[in-house]
Amino acid sequence: MATISVINRPYFIALGNEKGGSGKSTTAIHIIVSLLREGYKVGAMDLDARQGTLGGALAARRHFVESKGVDLPVPSFRAVHRSSHEHRGEAEAEECAAFNHAVAGLQAEGAEIIVMDCPGADTYLSRFGHSHADTLITPINDSFVDFSMLAKVEPDKHDIVNPSIYSEMVWEARKARFTRDRGKFDWIVMRNRLAASEARNKRDVGETLELLAKRIGFRTVKGFGERVIFRELYLQGLTLMDVREANIGIAMGLSHVAARNEVRALVSAIKLPPVRLRLVA
Repeated sequence: MATISVINRPYFIALGNEKGGSGKSTTAIHIIVSLLREGYKVGAMDLDARQGTLGGALAARRHFVESKGVDLPVPSFRAVHRSSHEHRGEAEAEECAAFNHAVAGLQAEGAEIIVMDCPGADTYLSRFGHSHADTLITPINDSFVDFSMLAKVEPDKHDIVNPSIYSEMVWEARKARFTRDRGKFDWIVMRNRLAASEARNKRDVGETLELLAKRIGFRTVKGFGERVIFRELYLQGLTLMDVREANIGIAMGLSHVAARNEVRALVSAIKLPPVRLRLVA
């Protein structure tokens, strides 16, 4: 099966996590809108079309723009569906073709960065999407409950026992990426829904994460705090970057400014291609 040419290859940002409720899609839409506002031509892909969380948010965004007559940046979008073939080989070939077709369509519309929301389960499409990443962002809630998605931890002293199945899948995706085009990807684990207090559990999670980062090769960044505004805006496909233009009656308070700064800090942590390497539409 043909794959994406390395020549004029877009930059891929994958949002991946096999545990639900980590804030993957919320993170994805904030990255997408932030990059659009920085002048990048951005494409979005939902690799979990059945769930359609990112696709639904972007559809709500397009509806808001059209119904309110507000000029907000909207990305090109493609949903990639799972194959209905019962034969595994045929199903994977169909999903591979669908993925490549979606990428080609976004490239034809000028996308230089493609943000992918990967399924929250171990599927072929999830693994295939991971293997195309230039940056993989894995949001986890800041607790040892979600930490188990990365590694098994000894309950008393929080010593790392061994990497999880998801971490092993990321390792396989890294090998697949290198085999395909000698490329590598940067893995960012994003500590999401951070509490304001300096609780012992928060400190222990941070220390154990840093030990694991050295062992399996990722770096950590602070994500988003637990703020209602993220959920309120998401229903309309909006982000903190849209509040003033959208005119939805939300006054930007100090907590909103802090939340917007969290988004900006995350985006600045991504090693984006320099301006001189951007694709020309």
